[in-house]
Amino acid sequence: MASTISAGTLKVKIIEEIKLNGKDQGGVTSFNIASVNEIYKRILTCPANVDTTVFRSGVTVDVTDSSMDVQDVKYIRLTNLDNADSINVNLQVDVTESGSGASAVNETATLLLAAGHSFIMGTSHDSIAVYDADGSVQTVLHDLESILVDPGSNAIDIEILVASA
Repeated sequence: MASTISAGTLKVKIIEEIKLNGKDQGGVTSFNIASVNEIYKRILTCPANVDTTVFRSGVTVDVTDSSMDVQDVKYIRLTNLDNADSINVNLQVDVTESGSGASAVNETATLLLAAGHSFIMGTSHDSIAVYDADGSVQTVLHDLESILVDPGSNAIDIEILVASA
């Protein structure tokens, strides 16, 4: 069966509005991501005290369970829809670069995402590195294998949007 989906362009616009001492200090940043033909968008509740996997990527031969091809992902946005509580966003990293089979989590990085805030990143392929030995700059990047949300002791609603080729 041939695909009938025509690729589109994702237009992203970030608007910051603030005046200090009567002068505009905000800004607008926008960019386009061409050749998008897959969108994964979901709003879900992450149950209290449960780590919830909200995104998973894999190599072409192992794209299962709603995961997306790691080399095709172009844009990821995760938004905390709660109006009071923050969440821990856990970025699971695959350093094995297993091009012929299932990916595996070897490293992890966690960031705090405040209520109402969003986390945005581009590709999941060769896009992240974690290093704990010292403060050295890392130039060898690895694949993002998955994103887990830890909502703590509160059930938290989140939204995820992933654009892919």
